[in-house]
Amino acid sequence: MWILFGLIAVIATFINIYMYGTGKDYKLAMAMGLSFTALTLVAEYSMVSEWVEAEDWSALLDVVPAMETTIWGWTIILILLNITPILLELKNKK
Repeated sequence: MWILFGLIAVIATFINIYMYGTGKDYKLAMAMGLSFTALTLVAEYSMVSEWVEAEDWSALLDVVPAMETTIWGWTIILILLNITPILLELKNKK
C-alpha cells in the first residue's frame, strides 16, 4: 500500500510543478502531493507495526535502518518540490 501511496505522491508532485509551469491553478495538486506523502509515511509505519506484532525481528533489522534514511530523504524532497511554486510566487511578487 505504501508503494501505491508513494507513487501517487510523486505523480501529484510532478503534476503540481507542471501546472505551476503552465500557469494553471496548482494548489489542489500540491495538497494531493503533500497528503499522499503523509499517507505513505503512515502506511509504512503500519507495516512496521505489523512486523513488531508478529515479532518478525529479522524483517525489522533488515529493512528499518535503510528505510529510515530513504523515508527522510523522499519526504524532504517531496515537501520542498510541492512548496516550490508558493515560494516562487512569493519571490515574484517582490
